[in-house]
Amino acid sequence: MGHTHRAEGLARPGLAIIYARSLNHCIGVDGGLPWSLPNEYAHFNETTFGYPVIMGRRSYEDHDGALPDRLNIVVSRDKEYAVADNVLLADSLAHAIQLAVAAHATYFVIGGAGLISEALPLATTVFETVVDAKIEGDTFLSPLNFDEWSTQLISRYSIDDRHQFEYQVFQHAR
Repeated sequence: MGHTHRAEGLARPGLAIIYARSLNHCIGVDGGLPWSLPNEYAHFNETTFGYPVIMGRRSYEDHDGALPDRLNIVVSRDKEYAVADNVLLADSLAHAIQLAVAAHATYFVIGGAGLISEALPLATTVFETVVDAKIEGDTFLSPLNFDEWSTQLISRYSIDDRHQFEYQVFQHAR
């Protein structure tokens, strides 16, 4: 049904990661998300609103362009890769972080799986949505180890007429 409280403003300065995964660590199918969870999308938008977002080329293509109201930075080894006028192109995660830090002290890595795994050692905060389903998808995120992190459940949602699966949102912080 509802959520416990808004995630807005919970990200601490530095690199934050945000993603949703199924119980079997699926994060995508056919270039998109493998579920329809409007409140989860709203959580993503509220949490990243106004902050720089760093994404890989395929994630950028999956979003069909730039996410509004935030600096979009796309990581691609192809230095000629065409991005929209208001989007920055970086050739590595390190380069993307330099561009993000110049804009804001808090910035997000939003996907894909390789970029999330690469960014984890540098992250101060991770927002992880766990969708209560096993999904037959084609994109999976390797399980991340949060044993050394402080973990807090920040919201829990039930199935309803707009949400096909239950899910929980966790905030992991160092």
